[in-house]
Amino acid sequence: MAAPPVTSEQSATAPRGARRRRLPTRAFVLRLLGAVAAGLTLFASFPPRPLWWLAPLAFVLLGLVVHGRRARAGFGYGVVFGAAFLGPLLWWTGTYVGVAAPLALTALESLFFGVGCAAVAATSRLRGAPVWAAALWVGADALRARLPFGGFPWGKVAFGQPEGVFLPLAAVGGTALLSFAVTLCGFGLAALARTLLVWRRGLGRPRWWGPGLAAVAPVLAGAVAGPLVVSTAPESGTATAAVVQGNVPRLGLDFNAQRRAVLDNHVRRTEELAQAVREGRVRQPDLVIWPENSSDIDPYRNADAWAEIQEAVRQVNAPVSVGAVLVPPTGSLRNTAILWEPRRGPVAEYTKRQLQPFGETLPLRGLMRLVAPEFVDKLQHEFGPGQEAVSFPMGPARVGLATCYEVAFDWAVTDTVRSGAQVLAIPTNNATFGFTDMTYQQLAMSRVRAVEHGRTVLVAATSGVSAVVLPDGSVARSTALFTPDVLVENVPLRTTATLATRLGAVPEWALTALGAAALGWVMVRGVARRRGVAGAPVAVSTGTADDPARN
Repeated sequence: MAAPPVTSEQSATAPRGARRRRLPTRAFVLRLLGAVAAGLTLFASFPPRPLWWLAPLAFVLLGLVVHGRRARAGFGYGVVFGAAFLGPLLWWTGTYVGVAAPLALTALESLFFGVGCAAVAATSRLRGAPVWAAALWVGADALRARLPFGGFPWGKVAFGQPEGVFLPLAAVGGTALLSFAVTLCGFGLAALARTLLVWRRGLGRPRWWGPGLAAVAPVLAGAVAGPLVVSTAPESGTATAAVVQGNVPRLGLDFNAQRRAVLDNHVRRTEELAQAVREGRVRQPDLVIWPENSSDIDPYRNADAWAEIQEAVRQVNAPVSVGAVLVPPTGSLRNTAILWEPRRGPVAEYTKRQLQPFGETLPLRGLMRLVAPEFVDKLQHEFGPGQEAVSFPMGPARVGLATCYEVAFDWAVTDTVRSGAQVLAIPTNNATFGFTDMTYQQLAMSRVRAVEHGRTVLVAATSGVSAVVLPDGSVARSTALFTPDVLVENVPLRTTATLATRLGAVPEWALTALGAAALGWVMVRGVARRRGVAGAPVAVSTGTADDPARN
């Protein structure tokens, strides 16, 4: 005798092992392709491409993919989305070390995208779902910025918005609010698309105002915030800043010779600047910024390096921030910026606090030796972190330092501005990444930081791109890659702390808590429903419940 058909309610309440799941192949493939397309679209929105408006469209696709799915399905689609986004975005990490580095980094970081999308999927049927989704995305970014090994915020949605309508929101709530606005717009548009589909199918009266508000509000907020919170007006006068890009030799030199050649290049460019000042071709600078690793030779231990730097600083007759690798008598190496004055020599130091894992430090050294012994042999000496933010008094300005990798970390830049910085300097060394997008992605971060904190940002790179970024995020001057150059620009000195500077991590934690509350409500409601079902008799119905195998 044939068994009676299993109804939707019976399927939903049957023991897990007794359910019959049938994979909706076509729907699954479409969602999978949608996740890939969303990731690639988000990648295309990032610099050097000026396509910031693609970012909300990426989250439209992602929102459509994960809506109504189970958390585990959302996790899978999120990992696919993360891989499609981060794979091409971070390909530069393998420029000289092979494909293993970008593949491993992408695989690890994509797990965080999976966690975020699992949470978005779980809350996608709640009222106000776009808000919870955007808040949960901020929470996933916050987790990724801290774990593991100190975190890796590269690829945060905010860092793809160095221009466009959303950017002014960085001055209000930092990168957290900026990311929230972009993702809210995208998830809101996705909800609008679903509402339109319901209306077209005649399945009910559409509720436009909620999704519409979620889609439009971030755009309006950014447009209104722009003239209110972004300014380039000097508040404590101006300063003439010089950024030196000495360039690096690429062929024909061994390691030691290249280190000396890099120092020589920056000394030579500085002396050429001094000559141009004497001839009246450029203004006398009040301050000069050299890049990170502009002197990989410790000037405290090498008298010839000391003498060469001192002579360049004397000729230019301005305080110079010199990026140096210091070798203390005991302990770890230090990646340090030295404030070098024409008559007094070195007077202050800033040591990089957020060090790069597997570059300046080597976590899991024993395991890494089993996997990549040659890489471990190259990194015999690790760096030690600094302890506090520092602002250098340089002429009429106080210049705060955030070295290279630190520009990606909210706390590092915020602490630097709070230390009294009227101008931010980002000394960096991107030479080991060749002609890739890495330097443009880092410059975009500097542009976002300029607006976030209302400060001019001086980006000094050994091989480019160096730039002078004004407090509205615009680039006043910049260099080409692997080209020796000097940028001289009169920049505003600003002292007003933006709301983002004053609030610090508060917006990030508040939005994370908001998303976590929505997720917690879904979990509590799910537990209550399961308990209620377990204590009730099985009802036979011909109603239409959701497919329990929502993949």
